Amino acid sequence: MRKTLALVLVALVAMCSVFAAGGSESTSASSDTYTIGFIGPLTGDNANYGIRCSNAARLAIDEINAAGGIGGKQLALIAENSLGTVDGAIAAYEKLVYSDNVCAIIGPVFTSPALAVAQRCYEDGIVMVSPSATHKDVTAVGDYVYRTVPSDSLQSEVAAHYFYEVLGYRNIACLYAMNDYSQGLATGVEEIFTELGGTVSAMETCMVGDKDFRTQLGVIANTDAEAIYIPNYTVEDAQILEQAYQLGMDLPFLSSDGFSDPEIYNLAGDFTDGVIYVGPAQAEASTLLADFQEAYSAAYNGDMPDSFATNAYDATYILAQAIERAGSADRELINQEVKATDDFSGANGIINFAANGDMVASQGVYEVDGTTPVYLGSFQVVDGHIVQVD
Repeated sequence: MRKTLALVLVALVAMCSVFAAGGSESTSASSDTYTIGFIGPLTGDNANYGIRCSNAARLAIDEINAAGGIGGKQLALIAENSLGTVDGAIAAYEKLVYSDNVCAIIGPVFTSPALAVAQRCYEDGIVMVSPSATHKDVTAVGDYVYRTVPSDSLQSEVAAHYFYEVLGYRNIACLYAMNDYSQGLATGVEEIFTELGGTVSAMETCMVGDKDFRTQLGVIANTDAEAIYIPNYTVEDAQILEQAYQLGMDLPFLSSDGFSDPEIYNLAGDFTDGVIYVGPAQAEASTLLADFQEAYSAAYNGDMPDSFATNAYDATYILAQAIERAGSADRELINQEVKATDDFSGANGIINFAANGDMVASQGVYEVDGTTPVYLGSFQVVDGHIVQVD
């Protein structure tokens, strides 16, 4: 009994010592390691997104440590599985922040989990940098929230103008999953496309995890739609493409940055030819992207990174540089230094953050030739019209 009581007292003293340190500083600052966290799906249908993002972050950390670390300290990553759900992401967040005492977070990967975790990061004062959460409201939560992926509002604007002005469509249909990511893009494109004078003749929905889309495709087939916009994740898009082919539909398909995941060609490579999608703009000619892709492929058995993994790689370096400039694991100092990021040169090109934490960026447009995405250029909307900027 005395031994048990003594152990409890020792534990209480240790806990008091941690809290007595005060402030927002992570306890990783007192060790030889700066620890950052990662939140994303590591199992399940869409685990490929989380696995590639966490792999990219780990690759960046290995490179940083091989070059001497940060001020003589090593950088470490603790990756937690969100399961792709809000509850899973919150559980991962609480472990990383309250138990592991990380000084910053990469992720979450999906939009709905990111919206929930962003609120907690704002309340607790810890930086999160999402490589893939695009919903416009993610950074609207408040300070401490950043992303290395363009927002839905930018992507929706470029997509709608490109579909209307460049492709010449006047009537499209949408088939999207009921999650924050897909719904945000679909409704954003619908709003802007109709403002331009176009018609969205069907807004068909599905639930995440659905396997049969024939009913929705049948509805669309009976409209005057000239193309179908499917702003979803890989699993849904792959099945939609295959089932449209089985139904004999020959309408062209349009998509979003979720289509940039190479897994789409493993799942539906016979049906991807001709798909046009809006995603990240390609970086100007530089060895950084090629070097990253080569290193990633070598480290992970020939697998190739998608755009979100590239964003995670850049996010890791941005955090590492912010920690180095801060000179500590103090979360507020790290936030100030991330905010001060100026012309960061990454695998995805030059990165700056707007005042709200959004990445300042253009959008790229791609057309799939068989199973090879061909870059059509980088675009912005200027004075109400689409403009190619490269």
